[in-house]
Amino acid sequence: MAYSSGRVVIGFCDFVGGIVPLGLLYAFGRFFGWAGYAFAVKHRRIAIESLTMAFGKTKTPQEIRRICRECFNSMACLAVEFFMFMKHPERIKKFVDIEGIDNLKKALAEGKGVVAISAHFGSFPLLLSRLAQEECKVNAVMRHMRDQKLDELFEDKRRLMRVGSIYTQPRQTCVSQSLKVLRDNEVLFVQLDQNFGTGGVFVDFFGVKAATATGPIVFSMRTGAPIVPMFIYRLGGPRHRIVIEPPIHVDESGTKSERLLHAVERLTALIEKYIRQHPHEWGWIHKRWKARPKEEKQGAMAAAAGDVDIDIA
Repeated sequence: MAYSSGRVVIGFCDFVGGIVPLGLLYAFGRFFGWAGYAFAVKHRRIAIESLTMAFGKTKTPQEIRRICRECFNSMACLAVEFFMFMKHPERIKKFVDIEGIDNLKKALAEGKGVVAISAHFGSFPLLLSRLAQEECKVNAVMRHMRDQKLDELFEDKRRLMRVGSIYTQPRQTCVSQSLKVLRDNEVLFVQLDQNFGTGGVFVDFFGVKAATATGPIVFSMRTGAPIVPMFIYRLGGPRHRIVIEPPIHVDESGTKSERLLHAVERLTALIEKYIRQHPHEWGWIHKRWKARPKEEKQGAMAAAAGDVDIDIA
């Protein structure tokens, strides 16, 4: 039932994005955002909890709720806007500026491919489409969607915009395809901002340890491909700006574990910087801090055991 409803919503966004005049498109988006904030109670609660984790010491509850509403509006506008741009690709160059394209071209000139690091921040599908228009061969690493029909729909859209898809499962296929992309001197786009369960490493994210993947950095170390962080945010209405940061190479000093940790810390700090500047552009409905470090769990268990001993005594 949930998947059927999702297909209906996506189908309606596709329809609206194709026929509604640009001036009215964002009014539709804001309406959907209001509806999502009002009725998606579970996701609203997660977003407010996440925002409180990040900004509880610096922002009031009223400010946090305002950012939460803006986040829902942003997600809804991005949804209808995505389909509008897919139906009118000629508008992408007109409305999406790129700052730092020379950084990407300089990195590709090394001939080892590029590991592009970003986040679920702003209209990242639009970022990929815009890079493809710059004659960059772009491939995005992503999870399969739970609904196969929606999965196929979005893969078709990406193919239409000349963006390749590399799925995280099966794992070995993902690894081999990713390495091939880099050896072919193409762009491997990876989002480094989601909870990585018990894998990866724990680094500070808004002052709280968060499980973060190391795979993209391993790819860079294995192939020599530079890491190029890039982000997209809205300037207003349909206008967006892509910022491509200077290339980063993984430090060569220290153990492999130390090099991995330092690179992940540096990239996570950069992601946090952009989220702080544009907090409504990030997907706060994701449980970024769900996984906890082993030592933290052990401490909680020891404290609980201590409580039990006291109670028994």
